[in-house]
Amino acid sequence: MRLALIRQRYNPYGGAERFVARALQALRAQGVAVTVFARDWDAGGEQAPGGMPAELVRCDPFYAGRLWRDASFARAVCGALAQRQFDLVQSHERIACCDIYRAGDGVHAQWLDNRRRVLGAWARMGVRLNPYHAYVLAAERRLFASARLRAVICNSRMVAGEISRRFAVPEDRLHVIYNGVDLEDFHPRLREQHRQCVRARLGVAESEMIYLLVGSGFERKGVAQLLEAFARLGKPGARLVIVGADRHTDVSRRRAQALALGNRVVFAGAQRDVRSWYGAADCFVLPTLYDPFPNAALEAMASGLPVITSTSCGAAEFIVEGDNGFVCDALDIAALADRMRRLDPALAQAMGERARVSVAALGLAPMAERLVALYAALASATA
Repeated sequence: MRLALIRQRYNPYGGAERFVARALQALRAQGVAVTVFARDWDAGGEQAPGGMPAELVRCDPFYAGRLWRDASFARAVCGALAQRQFDLVQSHERIACCDIYRAGDGVHAQWLDNRRRVLGAWARMGVRLNPYHAYVLAAERRLFASARLRAVICNSRMVAGEISRRFAVPEDRLHVIYNGVDLEDFHPRLREQHRQCVRARLGVAESEMIYLLVGSGFERKGVAQLLEAFARLGKPGARLVIVGADRHTDVSRRRAQALALGNRVVFAGAQRDVRSWYGAADCFVLPTLYDPFPNAALEAMASGLPVITSTSCGAAEFIVEGDNGFVCDALDIAALADRMRRLDPALAQAMGERARVSVAALGLAPMAERLVALYAALASATA
């Protein structure tokens, strides 16, 4: 089977991008020949999952600004696809010339609705008048109304429900296929490999908690709320480690200082390999405003960490309250602090063992098998 896969840009830091690379690796093992259409592809060296695709078609027309960037890429990709033959075209971008759309970035309209909860009146107006958001919303509507679109892959039931409600996509076109994770790379044995060394470097005792957030885009990931909750814990020996990139990291640093958190918050920046941080941490915390299904939460659970996340996160579908993690509203700082406060290293380890069990079926091979089964069904329907 020949599959065209569209993803505008890949780098080894982003969760959605890491999914693409892992999917490529797993699909190759299933005998699927994948051609990637992308503007840019940074393999990222040995630690990048999947490496370079077998065939890469670069579509990189000139642009200025993100609206022009997205629109020009869409035109270039659709033009390039028209000159080739594939059994199926799967897009990870909101581009209508595809048979399958993987809604890994969720629903933009839903994200804007959630984001308005933390914006002031002027900022909300700015979002409403922003031409880029208008373009993305229009592209989203065109995509889901496209006569060519035959299937939508959703990485959570949350996203499937949002698409069904907002765009009236028939349920038989919505396929929930959860992200896959390398269950050997992300394993509780990371604790043995990294915990002592990383904690010694940070000056954190074995008896103290390390809370971890992995994710870029701090506003969406809920870093502001997490800093406020961490300041309320009353655990002076605990640490909060934030792994990820954000152009406004200095704003978060200043807020941490204003909360008198000092060196108790570690901004580790973007990391190509996050496994050592999973091994050192006791708990993964992600009070996200909107996340369809973050790979980082899945990696954390596979690594044996309990997860505290929000009701607007697809990973909440795998959380059993008080058993392998906790779920609360993204903006309920008191509830977030309460759930963080309940944990000590021993309880977190026990809950983390159950978190590992809860995602044990989400390996890369089962994900690839479900994808290939969908591709085969779609291909046979047109044969």
